[in-house]
Amino acid sequence: MAVNTRRPAERPPAPPRRRRLVYRLRVLRHDPTAALGLILLILLAYLVVAPLVAVLSDAFRLQYGDGVHAGQQPGEWTGYYLWRVFRSQISGLLFWEPLLNTLVIAVGTTLFALVVGGGTAWLVTRTNMPGRQWLAGALVVPYMLPSWTFSLAWLSLFKNERAGGQVGFLQAQGVRTPDWLAYGALPIIVTLGLHYYPFVLLLVGNALRRIDAQLEDSARILGAPQRTVIRRIVIPLMLPALSSAVLLVVGRVLGTFGTPYVLGLPADYRVLSTGLFQAIRDRSTGVASVLTTVIVAIGVLIVLADTRMMREHRRFVTVGGRGAMDRLGDLRRWRWPAFAFGLLAFAVSVVVPVLTLLLSTVTRTPLDLSTFTLDYWIAERLPGAVGFPHGVLRGSELWEAAWNSLRIVGLASLICAIAGLLIGYVVVRGTAPRVAAFLRQVSFLPYLIPGIAFAAASLSLFAVARGPLPALYGTTFLLILVMAVTHLPYSSRSGIAAMMQLGREPEEAAQIAGASWWQRMRRIIFPIQKGALVTGIVLPFVSGLKELSIVIMLTTTGTQLLTTLSIGLVDYGYTQLANAVVLMIALISFTMTYLTQRLTKSSLASGLGG
Repeated sequence: MAVNTRRPAERPPAPPRRRRLVYRLRVLRHDPTAALGLILLILLAYLVVAPLVAVLSDAFRLQYGDGVHAGQQPGEWTGYYLWRVFRSQISGLLFWEPLLNTLVIAVGTTLFALVVGGGTAWLVTRTNMPGRQWLAGALVVPYMLPSWTFSLAWLSLFKNERAGGQVGFLQAQGVRTPDWLAYGALPIIVTLGLHYYPFVLLLVGNALRRIDAQLEDSARILGAPQRTVIRRIVIPLMLPALSSAVLLVVGRVLGTFGTPYVLGLPADYRVLSTGLFQAIRDRSTGVASVLTTVIVAIGVLIVLADTRMMREHRRFVTVGGRGAMDRLGDLRRWRWPAFAFGLLAFAVSVVVPVLTLLLSTVTRTPLDLSTFTLDYWIAERLPGAVGFPHGVLRGSELWEAAWNSLRIVGLASLICAIAGLLIGYVVVRGTAPRVAAFLRQVSFLPYLIPGIAFAAASLSLFAVARGPLPALYGTTFLLILVMAVTHLPYSSRSGIAAMMQLGREPEEAAQIAGASWWQRMRRIIFPIQKGALVTGIVLPFVSGLKELSIVIMLTTTGTQLLTTLSIGLVDYGYTQLANAVVLMIALISFTMTYLTQRLTKSSLASGLGG
């Protein structure tokens, strides 16, 4: 019997390209960090960069309805909107006057914040003033309140008959309040200054604590007078913190909407943010795109200037002993007057506004307790009220707005926190430095852009159907998306910092034990980084709950939030009802901030008065 001795045909080896593909798929299954980084890169490019490109495109493409004026066809490239905003007969009304008003407000607010915030920071950190520790935390409270809380309180005190509706306390008592005191630049500067001085307090206060007092002592021993010590030592060492505080306040003022709208509209006092809102309301898309581009450019320049200054001031670095840095100046007989100044700042920025709003909601004549009533809270029917005919706790408007706020802001904060941690994971664990650099920079980009400008840019991209995506304007999804993106800088920085502090050993041990990537994330990364997750959820939640500049562009009747409900009541002239809604926002915001500090065992005033 013959035996077949031939060998079976050998299978030909797989092509090198196929082997590489199979190997990469196996690696990807065990460690999909590279794929995750690519997905995040595409998402951020579309959600952050694309809106800015879209709004820039709209500024140079002729919109429907403007062909008659421009002499071109819709969709063609044009410089018509640049001419209209910068050179036309109405350019003063559209741009130059609002720009000048914005600069006046920015300079005035910054000076106010520097005086109050810088003065209280010095008292809290460098003196033996009584009550330092309590004031260090109490003076940060104004930033927990919505920015237009102060403007509504101002109206409750100084409003005259020009704006319509019920007049303020002084006018009701027979004291004529002039327009310049009730509306316009002065009240906007004061109210914004009361809201933003905690920025200066925190930045300057922490910088003052880190200045080595031995430098000042040495200068005095050498015979330098106090003014020379301040001019040649303290101020140069404080320049980085002061420049950051100034630019931060200016950047915030540039994009704020609520206060200029409430206190500027009755006197037709326009700033860039209210001018942008009016252009969008008038469906002047091209003009709105030009204004948005200008605001974005100014915001980016402000942050670039801050970065440049920080590099220039790095030579002003001192390291000293802790005992020397914490030495306190003896105020002697000025200790209690200094405490009175700090207490006055707290009273004016917290107690007076909140108490004014509260009293206005329980009195028919502003702040006149003899006309006490709870109708604005619980009445089934308010005489003369049309758009909101009952107390705020009656009916469904407040509760629907509160549910929308909690639902939308809560989902946005959750998305924001998870995305921030994933960005931190890719930046720290990833092996592609270019992807990591892109994610780090682009995730921070929304911080450089004033909120109202980024909302306008997002509206330009998502208001109409583009490709497979339908038009999203007026949808809850768009609000959640934009809220998450605008607050991403906070959570991404928190996620990157948290991942840099976590070694690779726990994850490598789980990988050796056979755990998949998802199991490692679910059972190791997320539990270990729960503190960063909590911070990434709660801080955007607190900030988003009192956000107005972003949502005013994107909400419709069906997606009413607490902030837009309050502004709508202001438009109707129902001051007491608007004040009641703002108090509800402040209560929720303060409660969430307090819970955040308890959960994370941190404080907004960390480092002050310690």
